[in-house]
Amino acid sequence: MTLRPGLDFPGVGTGLVIRNADGHILLYKRLRAPEAGFWNIVGGKVDHLEHSADAARREAEEETGLTIRSVDFLCLSEQIIQADRQHWVSVIYQTNDFTGEPRLTEPDKLSEFGWFALDDMPEPLSAFTRDAIQFLK
Repeated sequence: MTLRPGLDFPGVGTGLVIRNADGHILLYKRLRAPEAGFWNIVGGKVDHLEHSADAARREAEEETGLTIRSVDFLCLSEQIIQADRQHWVSVIYQTNDFTGEPRLTEPDKLSEFGWFALDDMPEPLSAFTRDAIQFLK
């Protein structure tokens, strides 16, 4: 039996808050658990022997098509999502150092995206997105 991070033991995740020149945050709407249907900053699982900052950059580039340069630590977030029976501890970073235009590169995982002001966030927001927003305010 293969054990799965987040499902069989707490997983290590990462997220990246991407802010444009206007200070708006890029969010994507999730299609899969955990928190399917929720708006989310980009992110995912940290691979074995991969630094969490590198994982945040990799996941962001895979999910958005952007080129991400420098990232800065923002906060830690622990999500226990009872509805999906998942448990994650995530290292969250932030950046405004990117090039390109975001696009929907993983339509099997994400359904739509947009830039949102901190005081005008869509609902519902994923747990680690809510945590990140708290640290940004």
